[in-house]
Amino acid sequence: MDKVLFSSVSKKFVMALAGLFLILFLPVHMAINFMLLKSDPVPFNKAAHFMATFPLIRIIEILLVSAILIHIFYGVYIQIKNWMARPVGYEIGIKTKTSFFSKFMIWTGASVFTFLVIHFFNFYFMRLGLVKGNPDDFYSVAHELFRIPAYNYIYLLCFILLGLHLYHAISSAFQTLGLNNRFWNPVINVFAWIYAIAIPAGFAVISITLWQFR
Repeated sequence: MDKVLFSSVSKKFVMALAGLFLILFLPVHMAINFMLLKSDPVPFNKAAHFMATFPLIRIIEILLVSAILIHIFYGVYIQIKNWMARPVGYEIGIKTKTSFFSKFMIWTGASVFTFLVIHFFNFYFMRLGLVKGNPDDFYSVAHELFRIPAYNYIYLLCFILLGLHLYHAISSAFQTLGLNNRFWNPVINVFAWIYAIAIPAGFAVISITLWQFR
């Protein structure tokens, strides 16, 4: 069983599936967050309440958290294996074909994980009653957070790094799943660029608008 779970192919395949599942969630999360730009708090609070109570959403939430943990576990595992596999003391001047994005995936991923911890602390843990706050009025909670300059700086930086992470993650995931040929590669690269720019930009618009104009 261990050989199957930790083989070179299987761990990348599982990580790719978990990553793609997370990618599908981001546009939904962004669409709900755009409701924060409304002056009326009711739509956002209703959406947040629906996401927190609808049984199917709760099942998806469990799958989402599981996907996050699996993605992080395999990402760290692969990176540690890669570090251990490197010979000691590369000669100066030797260049590898590893892309810029690939080299820094572990660090961009770590920044995204840091943001998730902050995000879970401020919202998910509040819903569970582990931290103080009103879980029925996440609209006010979000607006208060976005009035804090430091929170916005961290938020924007993490989403810039998320964009870098997404570009390489999408390309790698589809290649791992077998879509790696002369026809699909350009299509996937274009989609990866558009997605990696559009998602962070959308979240940035929400952050900057609430910070500077509300």
